[in-house]
Amino acid sequence: MKLSVWAVMKGQFNKLPPVAKADLAGQTVVVLGANTGLGFESVKHFASMGAGRIILACRNQSKGQAALEKLKAETGYQKGEVWIIDLADFSSVKSFADKFEQDGGRLDLLVENAGVTKPKYEATKDGWETSIQTAREHGTVPRIVVVASELHHWGSIPKEVLARGDALTTLGSSEYCTPKKTQTFYNVTKTLNIFFVRALNARLGASTPLIVTAVNPGFCVSGLRRDFLPPISWIMALMERIMAFTTEEGSRQLVFGAVGPGVLRGEYINQSRVEEPSDFIISSDGRKAEDQLWDELIEILGKVDPRVLATVNEYLSASA
Repeated sequence: MKLSVWAVMKGQFNKLPPVAKADLAGQTVVVLGANTGLGFESVKHFASMGAGRIILACRNQSKGQAALEKLKAETGYQKGEVWIIDLADFSSVKSFADKFEQDGGRLDLLVENAGVTKPKYEATKDGWETSIQTAREHGTVPRIVVVASELHHWGSIPKEVLARGDALTTLGSSEYCTPKKTQTFYNVTKTLNIFFVRALNARLGASTPLIVTAVNPGFCVSGLRRDFLPPISWIMALMERIMAFTTEEGSRQLVFGAVGPGVLRGEYINQSRVEEPSDFIISSDGRKAEDQLWDELIEILGKVDPRVLATVNEYLSASA
């Protein structure tokens, strides 16, 4: 699908469907980046559906606790918990996984909302560019929701990067991330988000009770652009006033991906409906890039934690 800037701007003035609803009694929901913005608004929606347990996964304990108290005050929900995770630190992610294995129980809904957009290169603790690192027995169908963006339509992976054989490492390096490239790097990371969803879905067995989707919340009032400097920050502020969805409106797409009806496996969702992703993603070059990047990702994560390879070998054996 080819999307124009005009189509994106026009879509910002659409009346969005109301939030999807479901009975989440007894279900465990994990929301990354839950202390603010889209994450917090989605948590409020899940709380209103009576979720058995909501884990607010945040980088900062005090901010997470403040969000939890706000959740209690605004909704009366009392089953929230704050867990710490920093996606820019592999050791933090491993600690979160260890804790969930021990104390988490069953995971029904995972909303991968945490993300950043940086005006310049910034490395993680592990040396990666910050943007890039980031049920049958119970009768339920677990879901993974990955927050993407329509900006993926303007993102692609250069052939010369793919030809190196270590595209993810290259994209996350300080040598590659020149000031010019970082201006559009957010678009690239959102392309990677959709590649991940499609690659994961392709490797799940047909009978696997897991739905994974990518959702576009649209251009919303958000703290995502907090690191922008003038004059870009002024332009963004003006655009928010003129055409941005509210944070709550944007969160409806996260909720739709988590509980919405229809055939959503491996799909890209925009304004509560399935849409075809970018021409690059569905092209033959895009499909080759998707497979290559998946293999690279598993190799990298397998070195971080051997549980990744064990999980892939046991559950992701379907042919891509």
